[in-house]
Amino acid sequence: MQAKKYDAIVVGAGQGGVPLSQSLAGAGRSTALIEQSHVGGTCVNEGCTPTKTMVASARVAYFARRGSEYGVRNSGWSVDMKAVRQRKRDMVESFRSGNERRLKETKSLDLYMGKAAFTGMKTLRIQMKDGSTQDLSADTVIINTGTRPRVPDIEGIRKVPYFNSTTIMELDDVPSRLLIVGGGYIGLEFGQMFSRFGSKVTIVHRGSQLVPREDEDVAGEVRKIFQEDGIEVMLNSQPVSVTQEREGTIVLKVRKRKENGGNEEMTLKGSHLLLAAGRAPNTDYLNPEKSDVQIDGRGFVKVNDMLETAVRGMYAIGDVKGGPAFTHISYDDYRVLRTNLLEGGSATIKGRLVPYTIFIDPQLGRVGLSEKESRAEGMNIKVVKIPMSYVARALEAGETRGMMKVVVDVDSEKILGCAILGIEGGEWI
Repeated sequence: MQAKKYDAIVVGAGQGGVPLSQSLAGAGRSTALIEQSHVGGTCVNEGCTPTKTMVASARVAYFARRGSEYGVRNSGWSVDMKAVRQRKRDMVESFRSGNERRLKETKSLDLYMGKAAFTGMKTLRIQMKDGSTQDLSADTVIINTGTRPRVPDIEGIRKVPYFNSTTIMELDDVPSRLLIVGGGYIGLEFGQMFSRFGSKVTIVHRGSQLVPREDEDVAGEVRKIFQEDGIEVMLNSQPVSVTQEREGTIVLKVRKRKENGGNEEMTLKGSHLLLAAGRAPNTDYLNPEKSDVQIDGRGFVKVNDMLETAVRGMYAIGDVKGGPAFTHISYDDYRVLRTNLLEGGSATIKGRLVPYTIFIDPQLGRVGLSEKESRAEGMNIKVVKIPMSYVARALEAGETRGMMKVVVDVDSEKILGCAILGIEGGEWI
């Protein structure tokens, strides 16, 4: 089959791929955008948009429960998960359809819906959704295929029903008892969300603290908040096996490290199981070896500071290249390539500051170096902490949980990093 020639091909219509393809086409370069499942990527369809929509519903339930603290009397309330789910679906459809419409209106841009794989250097074959195939080639190729939920290696996991961060948002009833494997961003956001909807939640985390990238005191404060909310947090706990009883109950066996050494075997039972133990890159089906693109040991595409792979003219942006997996990282990757490919610049990702938020409540927002990172670099620092109970705005809102923490370089008096676990902490960051 003769490959159709373009100036540029973007594989993946995520938060970096969509604006990049539009910018390339807008600059007069014939561009192909290939998307396997749905325009908008993880953020619009399975990540930011749907989860934050449901987090908002859970926050309303939280305040409905606390109404009397604010002098508001409720006659009664309940959670309608079908309505919560429909609100989420409507929001996703609105964002996705808007993206699709703008892409179709962009001149010099062709959108292909199908699964792409390399057949040679800068040449791809698309398995179209209608069963046909189409070969494409271009001098410039950008990989933006993102990641998917990872299934941890737990004995029996393939024989029991489980949920991931995508499928659990399609429930039409509140789980009575939800077991969550993983105490990172995803596990915490869903854990608190479903706790507020009415689930009894247990989080099983193999590490010694939640949110392992954070300082120990910040992570400890997060754990304290979750325990106050009635969420059981099990640290130093490794899932060993999982089975399902005849009536449908999920049985999770856990090996927990004891503080004085040794292990303790524990058995947990739940109505539902959520796997939130990280994400895997979507590179396995790309046949990257046929394009000479290099992949690391975990499956992520290797790039330099200008996002170029080992092959000149081939790039990777967003989650598929590894590193911080945030929407604004994908968008900044787009800006780097736009600057270099279309504006003759020399932008890099080296040393860029990455602000981020964990959308628990109160939010945890952070930017820059943590205390442990600063000390590991041997820096002369001063650490300043203030509990949110000292903040007038938090007191007035009745949301005094959390803390603010700033790391300052003593010699230059510059702020090296800041963590805000408190009301609207993400907006502050």
